[in-house]
Amino acid sequence: MKQRPVIALLTDFGSSGAYAAAMKGVILSACASAQIIDIAHSIGPQNIDEAAYVLWSVYKYFPAGTIFICVVDPGVGSKRNIMYLETDNYCFLAPDNGLLKFVLGSDSPKSVRSVTNSTLFLNPVSSTFHGRDIFAPVAATLANGLSSAKVGSEYKPE
Repeated sequence: MKQRPVIALLTDFGSSGAYAAAMKGVILSACASAQIIDIAHSIGPQNIDEAAYVLWSVYKYFPAGTIFICVVDPGVGSKRNIMYLETDNYCFLAPDNGLLKFVLGSDSPKSVRSVTNSTLFLNPVSSTFHGRDIFAPVAATLANGLSSAKVGSEYKPE
């Protein structure tokens, strides 16, 4: 029996708002079989170091193949890149702002891509809610089996 895809969320959205729920709705609309796990939504506002540490502390305990959506993104709406990092066992979607630094320090990347394929995004894309409009639909299509090469071009993190 094939395992249902696991998508794990890590954000600084807080637990009382609708933001995480909107992301979950987008994911489930595109991939109804997804298991969505909340790592944390109470990361300090824009605290990239805290998010990086929390992610590093937990990711290796998840099933192989888990897709991690990490949205602690002070640069939302700017020209910052969104990365898709694939290791031998896990996949990560995060802004290229240092959030994946501990993961990169402990796991070798198999592939790193810039998330640029706008056909995967919700339309229109909000300038302030890339978690819903970019991260969530990209993760769902990856969970449905989309090849990582379709996400965007190869990328070297800054």
